[in-house]
Amino acid sequence: MFRVTVEETFAAGHALRGYRGKCENVHGHNYKIRVTLEGTHLNSIGLLYDFKDLKEAIQCSIRRLDHQFLNDIPPFDELNPSAENIAKYFYEEVGRLIASPSPEPRVPNP
Repeated sequence: MFRVTVEETFAAGHALRGYRGKCENVHGHNYKIRVTLEGTHLNSIGLLYDFKDLKEAIQCSIRRLDHQFLNDIPPFDELNPSAENIAKYFYEEVGRLIASPSPEPRVPNP
């Protein structure tokens, strides 16, 4: 089994709807996103998935949320922006962006 892990961070504010306590008020967090891919096969040059491509998929998913009030941004305008729902968002978004296998590297013509 092979694993590739990339971590990124972002900051955002939110308020938990229906929560009784401090977290029902507007507040913010510095979030850490860790994505790990696992697989049994490597491509022709020994990569499970290109770090650069995985990092770009994560950063693309973060750009919508970074330094924003999550409650105003879909899907969190309807879905409570809990840590669990944010994790689900990244699982689905990054998964969608990397759904096709990492392309084989291009070898320049001599």
